[in-house]
Amino acid sequence: MFQKLKQYKDLRDQSKSLQSVLSQETVHVDTMGGKMAMVMDGNQDILSIDIDDSLMTPENKEKVVKGMKELIAAAKKKIQYMMIQKMRKGELQLPDMSKLS
Repeated sequence: MFQKLKQYKDLRDQSKSLQSVLSQETVHVDTMGGKMAMVMDGNQDILSIDIDDSLMTPENKEKVVKGMKELIAAAKKKIQYMMIQKMRKGELQLPDMSKLS
């Protein structure tokens, strides 16, 4: 039983370490010709959003909502691609969960 607890603690520690590493990675995406931009970290936390003042009108609400969806999707895709590349290079390793069974 104590062995299982140690394994869970080790897994939690590895996960925290991975989160720390991923928080240092960022991606920048933009849409609408640069009028909307976002920065997201490797944990998929949004760090900043920039929307051009010209879009901040009631008439542009649907356009802004669509742009936000595009930004989030593009940022997530870019983060996933970056993580895959780092795993292929051996720069990033996921916690080993095989010992928990």
